[in-house]
Amino acid sequence: MTHTDDTPTATALLVGVDFGLPHFDTELDELAQLAQTAGLNPVARLTCKRKAPDAAMFVGSGKAEEIKEMALLHGATEVLFDQAISPAQQRNLERTLGLPVNDRTMLILQIFAQRARSHEGKLQVELARLQYLSTRLVRRWSHLERQSGGIGMRGGPGETQIELDRRMIGESIKRTRERLQKVKRQRNTQRRQRQRQQIFNVSLVGYTNAGKSTLFNSLVKARAYAADQLFATLDTTTRQLYLNNDEGLGSQISLSDTVGFIRDLPHGLVDAFEATLQEATSADLLLHVVDASHPGYPEQIAQVQSVLADIGAADVPQLLIFNKIDALEDSQRPRILQDMYMLDDLAVPRIFMSAQSGLNLDTLRQRLLQQAQAHTASLALPALDHEAL
Repeated sequence: MTHTDDTPTATALLVGVDFGLPHFDTELDELAQLAQTAGLNPVARLTCKRKAPDAAMFVGSGKAEEIKEMALLHGATEVLFDQAISPAQQRNLERTLGLPVNDRTMLILQIFAQRARSHEGKLQVELARLQYLSTRLVRRWSHLERQSGGIGMRGGPGETQIELDRRMIGESIKRTRERLQKVKRQRNTQRRQRQRQQIFNVSLVGYTNAGKSTLFNSLVKARAYAADQLFATLDTTTRQLYLNNDEGLGSQISLSDTVGFIRDLPHGLVDAFEATLQEATSADLLLHVVDASHPGYPEQIAQVQSVLADIGAADVPQLLIFNKIDALEDSQRPRILQDMYMLDDLAVPRIFMSAQSGLNLDTLRQRLLQQAQAHTASLALPALDHEAL
């Protein structure tokens, strides 16, 4: 899947299989965006329906032949599946198609590997990649198993090589975990320092490409990387923000921009990014940023809620930010820029705005100031009660 600027752009045939589950992307638009983000050019798309995955090739043999013909017709150099496929299915498909086959999980891992900038981010991606490779080691490298051993050897050199590789990956996973634990301890120390200072902690969360980094930059005048693409930001950035009201009373808050979520985010990545995502679980408030111009925003909200539940942040208070309303048609734009939105049977405050243009940004600042001051007042209550006694 990797290529350099000196070689022609790799081309991909996109394949999606509808098993009747919710949120199936019939147009494979998100997979196409992921492919482009990874540097691939999607040249054709194919979808089909099945009751259940085929054990051998995920799709039936007839559909595999159709994929092969379509890839040949459009000059695809690899095939991408929108769902996760097993090592055996991947191996069998590659034999049948005569082309490299990858799935959504590997594609996301590749993007994360390209985008990670900080030491912590690189460690997290490396851990997820090693865990993914460890499940495919033996089946993918069957050519090693065919090597015969010498007289008196219990196993062939191929088997020995596989065991060596498995042990090396196991040791790499152990070392990477230990280094991540050290990073996690450092983050926890920084977090405790902020808590001792009684600073109001806010984390930006949301589906990838919802505009979190643009909003982060607008609020704190930072220069965090922001672009109209998936997973533009992987590394958590934290800045201090001081807000004033008309009376000159102000509050300091700590604002963190976190990695974007996505449908079917590989569990290995959720586990690997535990240190980063911990910012969300320990926050006093989550700014859940939504791309209001995306037709599938309700499904994207549901996916974010699912990941928040996975990492233990489901009970952290939220403020919904419906971003990019400047991208809506005039007839679709809301008349009221603040209201309530039902989120998991709970009414949650919602603000419509545009982080790009700054539309309604002052309303968000005011709301954050109110929340921060209420937080400070709540922390002062036990001391007041003690003095009253």
